[in-house]
Amino acid sequence: MAKDYAKSFYKSKAWRDCREGYIKSVFGLCERCGNVGKIVHHKQWITSENINNPNITLNWNNLELLCQDCHNKEKMKTEKRYSFDEYGNILPPVPLN
Repeated sequence: MAKDYAKSFYKSKAWRDCREGYIKSVFGLCERCGNVGKIVHHKQWITSENINNPNITLNWNNLELLCQDCHNKEKMKTEKRYSFDEYGNILPPVPLN
């Protein structure tokens, strides 16, 4: 689900046209595994700071068509896991790799 700051972007004609054109350009196939693509993924993720930057949001060099499984794997890379030190104190989260 889109963040609040991105909802209007994802409903915009500019994004819908960009997305549709990009999907056609890669023949509708996931660029990682070759299955049917479903999600146009931004390689550099959209944030509240860059949402109005078309070089991030609408640039085909920043897009990748992924199937649901490959997109889920991409999201898991950025999830953080907590750990504990030898005294049981929680340590800052670190990205999973």
